[in-house]
Amino acid sequence: MTDGGPVTRSRSAWSDLVAVMDRLRSPGGCPWDAEQTHESLLRYAVEEVHEVVEAVESGDRDAMREELGDLLLQVVFHARLAQEHPDEPFDVEDVARGVVEKLVRRHPHVFGDAGAVEGADLHRQWDRIKREEKPARGALDGIPPSLPALARAQKVVSRLRRAGYPPPVADAVPDDADLGSRLLALVVEAEGRGVDAEGALRRTLRAVEADAREADPPGPIQDVD
Repeated sequence: MTDGGPVTRSRSAWSDLVAVMDRLRSPGGCPWDAEQTHESLLRYAVEEVHEVVEAVESGDRDAMREELGDLLLQVVFHARLAQEHPDEPFDVEDVARGVVEKLVRRHPHVFGDAGAVEGADLHRQWDRIKREEKPARGALDGIPPSLPALARAQKVVSRLRRAGYPPPVADAVPDDADLGSRLLALVVEAEGRGVDAEGALRRTLRAVEADAREADPPGPIQDVD
């Protein structure tokens, strides 16, 4: 594939994807792909994640397949760039191998002899294995600061609860509390009920938008002097 020949059907689609990405990035490939860096691609990775979310929540199977492919492309693209690092190169096989090893290691009840584990015990086992992998890891380590605020708040509340720290009590927040405290109380309530706060708000907004468009299709935004 790196010689510029056509994609063959004799190989797996995964091999074809890796080969196509290699061709695009190699000399004589695509100028735009050749000038990209890990940093320049970040915006596209974020966009693709949101597009996958929209496809899943809308129930559009064709869009879901397409958007998952676009997200997979981002993984393959970053892995191809990583091959070029002068001191610490890795490729997509290393990425996949690392995921396989992590999944097997963190599921001893499936791949080992730990026996059946369910519910809270399953979470405790997962957390214990992660602590063994990274002994210095704190309860809140690894939560991306760039997560949307609702999603990040719910992640923090969940991590604290599982670590034994009592989360704020939703019904203990006074009516005159600041907006942030009231929002956090709703997140605590959502986490306690097993509801995804971000997803719940997206669904409600989607319904509001649909009603608004049906009632009065929006025109162009008018400039206000």
